[in-house]
Amino acid sequence: MLGCGSWIPKRYIVCFLCFLGMMITYIMRFCLSIAITEMVRSHSRNSTGQVAPGTCPYDDVGPSSSMQRDRGEFVWSEQTQGIVLSSFFWGYVITQVPGGLLAERMGGKYTLGGAILVPAICSLLTPLAARQGVWYLVGLRIVMGLGQGFVYPSLNALLAKWAPLEERGRLGTLVFAGANFGNIVSNSLSGLLLSWTEGMWPVLFYLYGGAALFWLWLWIMFGYSRPEDHPGLSLSEKKYLEKYSAQVHMQKKLPPTPWRGIFTSVPLWGLVVAQIGHDWGLFTIVTDLPKYMKTVMHFSIAQTGVRAALPYVAMCVVALFAGGLVDFLLAKKITSITASRKIFTTVASLGPAVGIVGASYAECDKQTVTLFFILGMGLMGFFYPSLKVNCLDLSPNYAGTVMALVNGIGAVSGIITPYLVGLLIPDNTMEQWRDVFLIAAGVLLLTNLVYVCTASGEVQPWNEPPASADHEAHKHGVKTTQLFDDLTVHDPQLGFRKTKKETY
Repeated sequence: MLGCGSWIPKRYIVCFLCFLGMMITYIMRFCLSIAITEMVRSHSRNSTGQVAPGTCPYDDVGPSSSMQRDRGEFVWSEQTQGIVLSSFFWGYVITQVPGGLLAERMGGKYTLGGAILVPAICSLLTPLAARQGVWYLVGLRIVMGLGQGFVYPSLNALLAKWAPLEERGRLGTLVFAGANFGNIVSNSLSGLLLSWTEGMWPVLFYLYGGAALFWLWLWIMFGYSRPEDHPGLSLSEKKYLEKYSAQVHMQKKLPPTPWRGIFTSVPLWGLVVAQIGHDWGLFTIVTDLPKYMKTVMHFSIAQTGVRAALPYVAMCVVALFAGGLVDFLLAKKITSITASRKIFTTVASLGPAVGIVGASYAECDKQTVTLFFILGMGLMGFFYPSLKVNCLDLSPNYAGTVMALVNGIGAVSGIITPYLVGLLIPDNTMEQWRDVFLIAAGVLLLTNLVYVCTASGEVQPWNEPPASADHEAHKHGVKTTQLFDDLTVHDPQLGFRKTKKETY
């Protein structure tokens, strides 16, 4: 499938494989969020069959349905479940920067492959670890996080080589939208499988671990770190990508990482703050929405899976639309890169904040609650062609390291939120959950304000060595926004627009 048709630009094939890799990593990362609702014994209905105070009534009644809901292999408190769900991020934050450094020097192909191999093995071992004891499972999830810490740095290093600036919105959105597709599959398919197999939760981990190994085989066959490594790259596509590299001052041999410039960069730290807010809102929903729907709203496991997946369907649609929209706005010079990043990130913060707060006040109106989550989280799709590609704007040469720093610090939210939720919902009541959602909304809005005040879409001075010829050309030559000035002729074979004249 992937090898046929030389008319398909190779950068599209590589980016599609990255999309699939992103998808499978998120499936393995978050399928535990819905599996744990079947792994752990429920306390949302007491021994007489009555619902717990502060929760919604069941749609059905009867002892058989009560017994079915209360099955569960483990007896873990909410705090223990919070530790289990957050433990992945204990390892995840550690390997971000090492992953970025290795991806830039070894090549994204190798680091991304390893970043999926390790979690695949961990996924296959999850049922065994859980049955050995909760701390065995916590340890295994930490190891999974250590492996997946390489994913985002690797993808940014690959996109820096394969995604030209005028296609960055579309290709970057495609790759990062794999996270949403992963959440869709992780929730909807997992919910259905758990319903069909009557709660045989180990099936999920065996299925997804095997799928990751299959992706790894495809990546070994068809993935490449750099265009110059690809044996099937056409001459015209090679020239196009070489011209892009020259225009953004891409270095073939990287000098030492400019840590001083990175750590003193105001736009970079604004991006870090925005990432913290985004991850806080996203991880609150990804890790805990299935639990809220099952234990408070009292959906069945199949309903929980499907309804928890719908916000990510909306997010995918919005992200793909936003990716095309931002490329259009830049090509027509309607907005600058900096302005587009700020506008789109603001929409992606305000929308989820309003949505999750609205859902918490809709109480037991199940249709309205679902609609609020869909609308709110759908608008978070505007993050992908803005916040998620901003690292590439700031530093094409060190995109892996920059993304590692941003994503690693942001992922601290993944450590805090599941454990904090466990502390805030000891009784799993709607009022306790409302506090969770209000805190998430506040973090989203506050961090977005910081980003709007500090963000930039321009290549930063520390991206290139001061003495290089490229630096001199940059001082007297082209800004990144000029790359859009002469886009006039569409080439259907290559899938990009040629420029009338050289800009470097």
